[in-house]
Amino acid sequence: MSCRTASLPPAYFAELYAADPDPWRFATSDYEREKYAATLAALPRPRYRSALEVGCSIGVLTRSLAGRCDALLALDVVPAVLDAARARCADRSHVRFAECRVPGAWPEGRFDLILLSEVVYYLDQADLAVLVGRLREALEPGGDLLLVHWTGETDYPLSGDEAADSVIRCSAGFARVLHRARAERYRLDLLRRADG
Repeated sequence: MSCRTASLPPAYFAELYAADPDPWRFATSDYEREKYAATLAALPRPRYRSALEVGCSIGVLTRSLAGRCDALLALDVVPAVLDAARARCADRSHVRFAECRVPGAWPEGRFDLILLSEVVYYLDQADLAVLVGRLREALEPGGDLLLVHWTGETDYPLSGDEAADSVIRCSAGFARVLHRARAERYRLDLLRRADG
């Protein structure tokens, strides 16, 4: 059950990473490894021209995703985490990183893939609505939006189901669901921009 009601600030994540450079075990967890494989398998196209990953953390998924993209911009709010992600992807010259607190800040450009993996539930409903407005502006016609969320209990502003269902509902005017999958502990929802 959710306890926090406001979007989580950058300091929340900075404190977590200061105490442990990989607090969710992205680099070592079997759960994460399986979820990352399912995430990549859910992408319907073999390659994307320009992708955006919101909440890249230490860059484990970023490194794998880079193999499917001509250009990839990965965002996070913790500078030390971005340093770790840059180091992990140092041999991927087409990957760029930026410190950015979404949705208040947002990168320029349009993307044919936007990945929101385990991040939307950190936002409250007001920020989620702003996020959907950003997605509407940034997702190219025919572009794919992939949502991935833990479905267990959280103390975040939203649960994984609330986060995914809210994005799907709020983006119904410009994107349609192409695919849904639910594993034991997470769900994937693939949407495609339908309008021009």
